[in-house]
Amino acid sequence: MRIIFLLAAFLFSAALHTVAAQGKAPQASSQQKIATVVIQTSAQCGMCKKTIESGLASLQGVESAVLNLSSKKVRVRYYRDQTNADAIRRKIAAVGYDADAVAADPKAYEALPACCQKGGHD
Repeated sequence: MRIIFLLAAFLFSAALHTVAAQGKAPQASSQQKIATVVIQTSAQCGMCKKTIESGLASLQGVESAVLNLSSKKVRVRYYRDQTNADAIRRKIAAVGYDADAVAADPKAYEALPACCQKGGHD
């Protein structure tokens, strides 16, 4: 009888511990650390797409970057604890393209092929 009582007490204690653990605040998942930003660029062609996407791929914290040439907008998924939207805009500008209100670096812009410069496909 004593063994049954001890076993019941143990099971009851374990059940209470499980319920209490479930009430704790959840840990931050990797999804909560990921943010998305959409940035208007001055991209013109497929070479621009490749340059911007590969430039962003080299930026620490960027998970993915996809440029839509029709809208000239790049959608970037990034880890908030490693980078931010302003750093992403500066990286786009550093490879020669406007990024929202951040103007392209003049030297990088001049180094772009003619087709990648503004009006290059008019």
